[in-house]
Amino acid sequence: MTRADLHPMISRSAFRLMAAGALVAATLALGGCGVRLDMHVQPKYTPLRESNFFSDHRSARPLVEGTVARGQLEADTYLYTGMINGKPGTDFPFPVTEQVMERGRERFNVYCAPCHGRTGDGNGIVVQRGFKAPPSYHIDRLRNAPVGHFYDVISNGFGAMADYSSQIPVKDRWAIIAYIRALQFSQDAKASDLPPGTKISSNPPNVNLPGSEPHDITPDGITPTNVAGGNVAK
Repeated sequence: MTRADLHPMISRSAFRLMAAGALVAATLALGGCGVRLDMHVQPKYTPLRESNFFSDHRSARPLVEGTVARGQLEADTYLYTGMINGKPGTDFPFPVTEQVMERGRERFNVYCAPCHGRTGDGNGIVVQRGFKAPPSYHIDRLRNAPVGHFYDVISNGFGAMADYSSQIPVKDRWAIIAYIRALQFSQDAKASDLPPGTKISSNPPNVNLPGSEPHDITPDGITPTNVAGGNVAK
């Protein structure tokens, strides 16, 4: 007896369709029994987990020799180090514009002012509560320090100051340094440094030394074309 004898009205293509449907149903049934891969059980290696796939049994693979991660080329060594032949540079790696100064003022007040004070006198709110006072930016040593020195300190830390390389991006560090130069200029400017016709107050504010009474005077808006001691690199 043949299949055609049993089901004379069902064609061969109908049998194939029924078989495919049965296969799909079986697959769904197996899925309901736990044969599945949930999102919380992923085929991946956690950091530093051993792997039997590689001969050295390390799941974390080293970079291919000669490759550089995107955004980490750092071809402009002065921009990223502030050093020239191992010595701090004296120039800014890009033009110091009004926007750069404003960015520097903002970032300075966030990251630097708590210790260094809004005017750079070393009498910030953290110091007033007992932390070791940093030197004033207005002493001769720091007034005469090259801009690369400040970049190195921000990037690598110095003394009690930790580095801020993870908190402050590279260009923001330079913007902060430009603003520091403006703060220094504000407290040491000569009449000959000012544009013609500029009025000079008869009672200019003095920078507080650590331990003196705090003040709220902030020399915002100082944007000299040639920030004292730091020209734009040519």
